[in-house]
Amino acid sequence: MTDTVSPPRPRLGTDRRADLAAAHAVFGCLVREIALPDGDVTVRAGAAVLRLRHLDVALRCAVARISPLGAHRYAGPVQLRLDGDRWADLAASRLAELVAAELTARTGRTNDEFVGQVRASRDAVTRLLADRPERDPAPSGEPAIDAYVDSEQSLLFGHPHHPAPKWRSGDPDRWRAYAPELRTAFRLHWLAVPDDLVADAGPFDPLVAALEPPRPPAGHRALPVHPWQLSLIPPAHPRVRRLGPAGVPVRPTASVRTLYAPEADLFVKTSLHVRITNCLRKNARYELTGAVALTELLARVPMPAGVALLAEPAYRTVDAPGADEAYGTILRTGLRPHLRPGDTPLLAAALAAAPLAVADPVAWWRAYVGLLVPVVLHSWLRHGVVHEAHLQNVVVVLDPERRPVRMLLRDLEGVKLDTGRWANWPDGVPSQAAYEPRDALRRVVYCLFVNHLAGICGALADARPGIEPRLWREVGAVVAAVAADLGDPPELRALLRGEPLVAKANLLVRWRRDADRAAPFVPVPNPFGRLR
Repeated sequence: MTDTVSPPRPRLGTDRRADLAAAHAVFGCLVREIALPDGDVTVRAGAAVLRLRHLDVALRCAVARISPLGAHRYAGPVQLRLDGDRWADLAASRLAELVAAELTARTGRTNDEFVGQVRASRDAVTRLLADRPERDPAPSGEPAIDAYVDSEQSLLFGHPHHPAPKWRSGDPDRWRAYAPELRTAFRLHWLAVPDDLVADAGPFDPLVAALEPPRPPAGHRALPVHPWQLSLIPPAHPRVRRLGPAGVPVRPTASVRTLYAPEADLFVKTSLHVRITNCLRKNARYELTGAVALTELLARVPMPAGVALLAEPAYRTVDAPGADEAYGTILRTGLRPHLRPGDTPLLAAALAAAPLAVADPVAWWRAYVGLLVPVVLHSWLRHGVVHEAHLQNVVVVLDPERRPVRMLLRDLEGVKLDTGRWANWPDGVPSQAAYEPRDALRRVVYCLFVNHLAGICGALADARPGIEPRLWREVGAVVAAVAADLGDPPELRALLRGEPLVAKANLLVRWRRDADRAAPFVPVPNPFGRLR
């Protein structure tokens, strides 16, 4: 096995596809975060028309599917009104320039990165479309696992409501060797850390043995790191030794920095000093200790049949200033214990990325919602545990008939505790894992309903136009049943009577250059209220 994949020759049309995808992402952000809250968008005659009020210009884009949450599917170019009935097509970069001018006038802030990030994201998609191998060059030979890896590595266009979903800091010629979308496979690089410089917890060595690490010298312990990270930040401590690449091959997942080893059935969440969409993807020390503490805590929180958590029972890092975050590594348990013969695990985001054709979409959806919604709402409202169950944090297990039979929740970085439901803070859980009740409500509503369910619902409706109202009625029935079981909590009562949902404002947080945790939220239409 080699550490890089030779790309095929570029296909025609990649520039156009990438530019349209970039323009649709920016336009969708404008609709959700600016025009909808301000009442400056209308959808009629098959097109969404919005006004940039500070520039006094109108934009439009054809709508292929109208979403009750405003998460429409767009088609064709974004256009700028010239005069009268004349419209001109806009390239994504020109659209980004208009958005930058509007946001500068609106917020009083400037951002000299924004337009370049939109362009770089578009250019990255162009490269991914051109260079993606037709077939997986390093299959495991196990159909279920290969299907899972393919789902993780299939997200060529990224988040549909982020202005630069495929922007990554660094040289594209360097990161292409580690891009999941290019179906890459490579080996971890290993460090030998002196025993007195090791900080760890949990069964790190027994778990990491499945990765077939190199043998460290006496008095040292092995630590896997992302090879890209070592090219960015060489070992900062003179007593830490390089052992080089070794072990079983790993596959980068959709998050880029979390790697899956099919042979070992183990995930390795590495630190990576690369900005991807909003954040620098490093493991802070509190995230390392918090992963193990939350794993132990959540083992005592009941899960219903058909739902499981991919635990993060161990971490290791270099216990030295600057090196602890650079080389912090978390181990996450694998998929095989949750699979039965004939099952296929797939990343939920992959299901939402294309029309989802199933024989009976209502029955399929009823099973899907019945697995996911109750566990997230019960965990939050009964146990005070907030699961950020967005599309990239859930693995869906399909049976041989392609019906959803199990849900696997993952990524304890996104798990928080609602302070309004924890009178006594649990030992070992860092304070950074706390959400005030208002933040807990926003994160659950956004991640579960606006990001996740709206995405899957839209994919089903792309394959079966007009079905969305029926699907949202099914969701409403499940939420009502959960509310009855929990004694009619006010949070669900408000949801069912149609109070606006909220969405994370990715355009605004990127414009402000804030941390992801500081992202503002904007109201979006509530489909339950419309149905009532």
